[in-house]
Amino acid sequence: MLPARNAQAQTRNQQQQPEKKKSAYASSGVDIDAKMTGLQSIKSMVAATATAGSIGGIGHFGGLFSSPGKDTLLIGSTDGVGTKLKVASMAKRHTTVGEDLVNHCVNDILVQGAEPLFFLDYVGTSHFDERIFKDVVSGLCRACRANGCALLGGETAELPGLYPKGEYDLVGTIVGAVQRKKLITGDAIQPGDMIIGLASGGLQTNGFTLARKILFDQCGLTINDFIPGTRLRISDALLATHRSFLRPVQAVMRKVKIHGMAHITGGGFQDNIPRVLPKGCGAAIDRLAWQAPPIFTFMEKMGRVDHDEMYRVFNMGVGFVIIVSAKDAKKTLAALEEARTTAYLIGTIRKGKHDVVFRDGKLDDLVAAAKSI
Repeated sequence: MLPARNAQAQTRNQQQQPEKKKSAYASSGVDIDAKMTGLQSIKSMVAATATAGSIGGIGHFGGLFSSPGKDTLLIGSTDGVGTKLKVASMAKRHTTVGEDLVNHCVNDILVQGAEPLFFLDYVGTSHFDERIFKDVVSGLCRACRANGCALLGGETAELPGLYPKGEYDLVGTIVGAVQRKKLITGDAIQPGDMIIGLASGGLQTNGFTLARKILFDQCGLTINDFIPGTRLRISDALLATHRSFLRPVQAVMRKVKIHGMAHITGGGFQDNIPRVLPKGCGAAIDRLAWQAPPIFTFMEKMGRVDHDEMYRVFNMGVGFVIIVSAKDAKKTLAALEEARTTAYLIGTIRKGKHDVVFRDGKLDDLVAAAKSI
């Protein structure tokens, strides 16, 4: 037991400590900081499972494994669709969530330059509904065909009591391959490189817990309402398919050397771009270099979400970034235009702290500074 004087001092210190403000996303039920802390805490445990073919550790977009006897690396990644599934159930539209899942996983392994080989899925539900199951699998198959990967198998589990009645969960695992000499690690990134953003088209598969709270709980909108000021229904905005960036990125790869890439998913710009940056490099982003789709600006205003938090929870209209040398930026944008992909020059790599800073309205200054390095 502490002496009374020390105990009182400790109490005073605790009272003087300012309470950390809870973010809008954490208040809606999802705490990104807790997740990131949890990921750090398990790294040593996961590292202890490494075998002879394991390469690197966790924290990348995909896990690498050496293919025995060949100069090829296998790369795997697992993800889910999250609470976007609740929106699909509200709208009674289940044909696109399979596409969301496959494309999300394809993009995760694409970051390291890999092409998909095969895909495995898991569907868990309280009660098997043949129509919904068929719709979900149709989306999986459509995306697998589009990305040139086989739907190798999966698991369908009926678990009453575990899942809420009328709902289901959808998770997938992808395995791809990349030649060792073509592996993209981010090590080539250097100050002065340019950051090019590829348009997302929507929320992709993250931020839906906060989106549902704002749109349905706070604003009282229904799935069939239009986003005020637009002719876009809430259902269409929220269920817009998570795009695969495989084909446009491959088009760029044929023209220039890519230094690094990042998939802008949960954690937004601030958590995803640093995952591929080498030590001593940070990123500077001009958020005025592109226009965020109306769904994001509406949610920010009506949900009273801090502007910086919006860029950590959501992709804000940029679903993937490519980092190239300054001399290759124009060629990269031309290749993406030829591949019919909307893209923007959104920032540069700077020397210094390993993070992302926003320099709104200063793209010309960022480009000029990059050219002077």
